[in-house]
Amino acid sequence: MTRKSFYITTPIYYPSDKLHIGHCYTTVAADAMARFKRLMGYDVWFLTGTDEHGQKIERRAAEAGKTPQVFVDEIVEWIKELWDILDISYSDFIRTTEERHKQSVQAIFKKLYEQGDIYKDKYEGLYCTPCEAFWTERQAEEGCCPDCGSQVEMVSEESYFFKMSKYAQRLYEHILENEDFIQPPSRKNEMINNFLKPGLEELCVSRTSFDWGVEVPFDNGHIVYVWLDALSNYITALGYPQDMEKVEQYWPADVQLIGKEIVRFHTIYWPIFLMALGLPLPRQVFGHGWLLLQEGKMSKSKGNVIDPTVLVDQYGSDAIRYFLLREIPFGSDGVFTTEALIQRINFDLANDLGNLIHRTLNMVNKFAGGVIEAPSLEGEHDGELKELALETSGEMEKLMDKLLFSNALAVLWKLVGRANKYIDETEPWALNREGKRERLNTVLYNYVETIRIISVLLQPFMPKTPYRIWELIGISGETSQQTWDSSKAWGLYKGGTRVKKSEVLFPRIELEKEEEQKPPKKDRKKSRKVVGKKTAETSKASAENQAESSSHIKIDDFARVDLRVAEILQAEKVDGADKLLKVKVSLGQEERQIVAGIAQYYKPEEIVGKKVLFVANLAPVKIRGIESQGMLLAAVDAGGKLVLSSVDKEIAPGSRVS
Repeated sequence: MTRKSFYITTPIYYPSDKLHIGHCYTTVAADAMARFKRLMGYDVWFLTGTDEHGQKIERRAAEAGKTPQVFVDEIVEWIKELWDILDISYSDFIRTTEERHKQSVQAIFKKLYEQGDIYKDKYEGLYCTPCEAFWTERQAEEGCCPDCGSQVEMVSEESYFFKMSKYAQRLYEHILENEDFIQPPSRKNEMINNFLKPGLEELCVSRTSFDWGVEVPFDNGHIVYVWLDALSNYITALGYPQDMEKVEQYWPADVQLIGKEIVRFHTIYWPIFLMALGLPLPRQVFGHGWLLLQEGKMSKSKGNVIDPTVLVDQYGSDAIRYFLLREIPFGSDGVFTTEALIQRINFDLANDLGNLIHRTLNMVNKFAGGVIEAPSLEGEHDGELKELALETSGEMEKLMDKLLFSNALAVLWKLVGRANKYIDETEPWALNREGKRERLNTVLYNYVETIRIISVLLQPFMPKTPYRIWELIGISGETSQQTWDSSKAWGLYKGGTRVKKSEVLFPRIELEKEEEQKPPKKDRKKSRKVVGKKTAETSKASAENQAESSSHIKIDDFARVDLRVAEILQAEKVDGADKLLKVKVSLGQEERQIVAGIAQYYKPEEIVGKKVLFVANLAPVKIRGIESQGMLLAAVDAGGKLVLSSVDKEIAPGSRVS
C-alpha cells in the first residue's frame, strides 16, 4: 500500500550573506512539521535551498573580489552546516546555480513564451536591488522601497514580460473559493485589497543589465529574472518537466512556509505561473510573522542580526528549537531577547521537564534499586494522569495540522506539569518510609511511563532530547516504544527495565552571568561539535566543583546581600508566560516591580498582602521586556513544592533582615 505523501517547503534563502536567527525560525518550523508527518506515517518530501542569482549577488561578489559562484559556494557551505547543527532533516537542498535547475527554468521559460504568456517589450521604472522587486512611483514613496526602505533606482531596458492580467481573475476566484490557500487570513486580505483588486501589471521576467543568472534559451543577453527563476525551484527540485512521475507523486505542495515579506511573490506570481503551466496550486501558502529584536526588524543590511551558530554553541540546538517554536504563536510577529530565551530554558526545560526526569530517576534509584517493576496496585490520581497522557497526542495532532506549534507544545507541557503534580500527590518518599512497596512500584512505573510518552511527543520539536531520555530510562533499543502510535497506549514500558542514574539535561542559566559565560569567538566552532553530548555533564561538573569550593562563606559575603521585608501590593500574570507573575512590592518608603516565576504555585490574588523576604540589591534585569528590580525568596522541598519565605510576626515593610 502506497503511503500518503506530504510535501513541505521553506523559501530558498538568498546567500548574499550568512543567515540569521529569523531564517532559522522558518526552517525549524518546517522541520518540525516534516518530522511530525514522518512520525504519522507519511511519505514526506521536505525542500529547502538557496536562491543564488541576481544583481545583488553579482555586486556583493565583486566587492569581495570573488566570482559570483565562489562567493555563493562559501556561504551555501555555511548554511548547510547551520542546518546540520540545528538538525534540519531536509530531503533535498536545491541551489538555483545547479544544472538541473537551470535546464528546467529554461524549459519553463520557453514553454510560457511559445504559448503566448511571455512577450518582449521595453521596461522603464523603479527597481529595488536588495529586494529584487519593481515598484510604481505610487508604491515607492519618497523614492524608497516599501519593503526594505532602500533607495530605488530608475532602470530602462529591453525585457520579456509575463501576462499577469490574463490569469488575475482566475487567481482571485481561487483565493475566494479556497479559504486555506493563503494563511493566516490577514495575508489573504492584504493580497486581495492591495494587489488583485487594484489590478495586476504585467511582470518583467528578464533582465539585460547583468549576466549572473539563467540565460533565456532563445535570446542571448537576456537573463531570466529572479522570481520566475527562483519560484520555479519548488517544482524543478522534483524534476519538472523531465521527471513528471516524481512531480505527480509530491505536487501540489501541502504547505509552503514563507516570511510575510514575500507573500506577494508566493501567492500572486507563483500561482499564476503554475496556472500558465497547467499545474495545480499549492494547498496552502503560510506567511508567518517576523522574529524581531526589541529595536525592530532583523536585517542583514542593517547589521543587527543574531548569529544562530553562536546561540547553538551557548544553549544547544534543542533549546533554540524549543524557544523558536514555543515562544511565538506561528503567524504573528515575535520578539527575540536573550532574557526570554533563558526564561524558557530555565522554567520550561530545566524546572519542568528536566526536574521531572531528574526527580523520577533519583527516586527509582533510591527507592527501587534502579529497576522499574510492573505496576500492581492502582490508586488515587492514577486515572487522571493516564487519561491526560493518552489524549495528549490527539490534541497535538489537531494543532500541528494547523501549524500551531506553540499551542501543541503548550498541550505537551500540560502533561509535563501534571506529571510533576502527580509526584507531589503520590509522595513516593512517604510510601517508601511506610513500606508500601506495591503502591510505590506502581507510582514509580507511572512516572517513567509518562516520561516515555512525553519523550515520544517531543520528537518533532527537539530531536536530540528524546534519545537522551530513552537512554536514561533504558529503552534506547525499544523502537516499538518510540513511535507516535505508542504514545496512544499506556503500559508499553516493560517491568524489570533498569534506569540509569540521573543527569542534568538542561542546566539552569544565571542571567546576570550570561555574558561572562559565552565562549570566545575563536572557540565557538570547536565547542559546537560537542553540543548535545557534553554540555549537561560539563555544566554539572562545573556546578559541583563550584559548590565544593564555595561551601563556606564569610560574614562579609553575607552582609553584601541586602535582605528586606517586602509587602506584596499587586500581582498579575505576564501575558504569554504561564510561569511568571508581575509583582509590585512595598519596601516602606519605596515600591519595586519584579517578575517572579511562581505562577504555577500561587494565584495572583493569593499573595497580595503577604509580607515576604526580598533581595533588594540585586541588579535589575529585563524579563519578557519587563524590568525586574529584585527577587523574592522561596523554599523548595524534596518534592519540588515551592513556598514563599515570609515572617512569622507583624513587622514594617522595608525592615532589614540580618
